[in-house]
Amino acid sequence: MADRLTQLQDAIDQLATIFYCALRYVGSHHDFIPTHNEPKVRDETLQPDPPHIFRSSQQELARDLVLKTKQIEVLIASLPGIGVSEDDQKERLKELGEELERAEEERLRSIREKEQLLVEFDEVVRSLKRV
Repeated sequence: MADRLTQLQDAIDQLATIFYCALRYVGSHHDFIPTHNEPKVRDETLQPDPPHIFRSSQQELARDLVLKTKQIEVLIASLPGIGVSEDDQKERLKELGEELERAEEERLRSIREKEQLLVEFDEVVRSLKRV
């Protein structure tokens, strides 16, 4: 599971992709509608969808945009620090720093203990070889 910032970045990237796809679809599948008494414009490179399919596709794309936007809002709201004062955040960082120092001391103690046990084990193995 990725951290919240990575999830947020991924969601924003996905939103940009949805925007691009929506614009590309609308730009390549729309039909020209004449205004007033002008003749209808034709573009052979476009493949217009029937109006009911075009409308349905637009609604689906809009739903995707809204859903992804809501997901982004939820991720932003879940970020640590939202609604917490700067002083509280500094205090929390200080506590985490102290906790990290204690964990590092424990890790170093464990490494020393492991090295000591390896020396003792090596001595036992050597004494068994002599017998």
